[in-house]
Amino acid sequence: MPKELTERDHAYWRANVKLIAFCLSIWALVSYGFGILLRPMLSGIAIGGTDLGFWFAQQGSILTFLFLVFFYAWRMNKLDKEFGLEE
Repeated sequence: MPKELTERDHAYWRANVKLIAFCLSIWALVSYGFGILLRPMLSGIAIGGTDLGFWFAQQGSILTFLFLVFFYAWRMNKLDKEFGLEE
């Protein structure tokens, strides 16, 4: 028999989905926004011998993604502890 979902369960998933949306928004801004849409504006800024827009498209989005993976894991562990769901 399926378990009845409580308000606490809904609050946990709301917080989880909010965190996922935040992380995806940051990743989209960095990879698509800075790497493609804002590249002409960033072309005058040099970093590592190339313009900043190219750097974001090639390396910045990957580094941001890695940072977001660790941030998400850290934040979810904290969220699990808040709701008493830690392992």
